[in-house]
Amino acid sequence: MSVKTVLSSSIMKKVWMALTGLFLCTFLIGHLAGNLQLIMKTGEEGRRAFNEYAYFMGHNPFIKVLSYVTYFSILFHAFQGLYLAYQNKKARPQGYAYNSPSANSSLPSRYMATLGTIILVFIVTHMANFWWRAKITEDIPLHYKVIEQEQGPQKLRISYALTTQGDYLPFSVREVNSGTYLDMRTGQPATGNEDTCSFQIKDKHSFYDKNSNLKLGEGYKDLHTVVMDFFNPAKNSMALFYLLLYVISMAVLSFHLWHGFASGFQSLGLNHKKYTPLLHWVGRAFALVVPALFALITVLIYMK
Repeated sequence: MSVKTVLSSSIMKKVWMALTGLFLCTFLIGHLAGNLQLIMKTGEEGRRAFNEYAYFMGHNPFIKVLSYVTYFSILFHAFQGLYLAYQNKKARPQGYAYNSPSANSSLPSRYMATLGTIILVFIVTHMANFWWRAKITEDIPLHYKVIEQEQGPQKLRISYALTTQGDYLPFSVREVNSGTYLDMRTGQPATGNEDTCSFQIKDKHSFYDKNSNLKLGEGYKDLHTVVMDFFNPAKNSMALFYLLLYVISMAVLSFHLWHGFASGFQSLGLNHKKYTPLLHWVGRAFALVVPALFALITVLIYMK
């Protein structure tokens, strides 16, 4: 049998499905660990921790390569799964005279292609709302910290921009009562907040000194605020719709993983009388806990 025949065989296709599926399970764990920071830490500490995590995920060379592997795995796993379902359907165009699927297979296993398609639609929607904005349009505000302080008779609201060096650069000063912006270099009233500090922003997220034109650092994209506002009914009129979409999609993911996790090891030939029952137990625990935690994060954000 030639190498080409082996690679194109249905067995090999199932092996590739198993490998990409199990790889995506590891991706889910990493993604969940990052998202848990949205609820484990609060205030400026939580916002900074999540934005630093997002910056690391977008700039670390190894993670960037791993991201492309993830994109490929999602597309390959989805379309290969649909193709295998089509082949199985084509191989048996007519049903058997007596067919009792519930006696031979679990409910999730019979609808893997349908469940996978729903998950793919969710992934596309999810990436359009967050990944596309962060990576393509860069329509994400920078991370600012606002502090109010008394200075004599004046009450000032000072905005600081967080840099990747860990510094907070003073960005603007506004007198709260009058709403007047002050020039940070002279302390005198300014016409706006564009020219009140000693640095300027280039390329949407880089800070440069106005006098020397030296780069002072990069700013963090405030993805934390974007996510929080997205599921906040006071900030987004569609928040409840997206919350329900997210929770339902996580339930679908749970059903998909219920069969997919254990069957992935089975496709790789990793069957053992002693360890296979344990793999089934771990797979079902994974299928319940991971999607439930993803859903819980969005529910808690919505309820804040």
